Amino acid sequence: MAIWDAIVPQDELDLLQQRGFGGAVTLGERPCLIVIDVVMSFLGRRPGDETGEQFATGCGKVGWDRLPTIVKLLDAARTTGLARVLTKGSPDAAAMVGGAIKLSADPHIARRTHSAGFPVEIEPRADEFVLEKTKASAFFLTPLLTFLHQHNVDSIILVGTTTSGCVRATAVDAASFGYPVVVVEDACFDRSPFAHAANLFDIEMKYGSVVTSDELLQMLANSATTPTAAIRTNQ
Repeated sequence: MAIWDAIVPQDELDLLQQRGFGGAVTLGERPCLIVIDVVMSFLGRRPGDETGEQFATGCGKVGWDRLPTIVKLLDAARTTGLARVLTKGSPDAAAMVGGAIKLSADPHIARRTHSAGFPVEIEPRADEFVLEKTKASAFFLTPLLTFLHQHNVDSIILVGTTTSGCVRATAVDAASFGYPVVVVEDACFDRSPFAHAANLFDIEMKYGSVVTSDELLQMLANSATTPTAAIRTNQ
């Protein structure tokens, strides 16, 4: 049962499928895992911590519930040598040009929100690309395309937050640049359960495949994925 079954009428789903919407996307041999904005300002105060900093942008319990799955997938990508990108906001740039949403248009809110770091569970390693951005898509005016080209990446795996914002925007741009996109449903989260389900449905219908973490791990186990340690050089 798909997460959107409760909100999408069956006749609407049937019609879309009859017209050719949906369908599975195949991962390539050199996928890249992109962890979107899993930082303290989008997670929010850690459960049980009454003294930690609170953020209006925090997603609360659902984010912390999804974090172990994100850790599991990041560990799997590290073990298999896949390219890894962890995104976060750029505090100085966002303060000058505004953040990704209306709430962070205020420079003080933008700087505070995007100054927050990663939770210790996914602290980036030296061989991982921490990509700072100012807008929703990880592709918007960033060097992400250059990184993907240098590492010979041929497909994209997306996890993180928010599903309806930065995950969706990155999925659409990745598909626009010709990358097969796989979004991991139980490794993404949103402040709104409705927005989470509705946007995953739209991604599944038009831009990529939505899978569970178990399905993704099986896809990786069944495919001939190639480590991406070797960087393309100019010939």
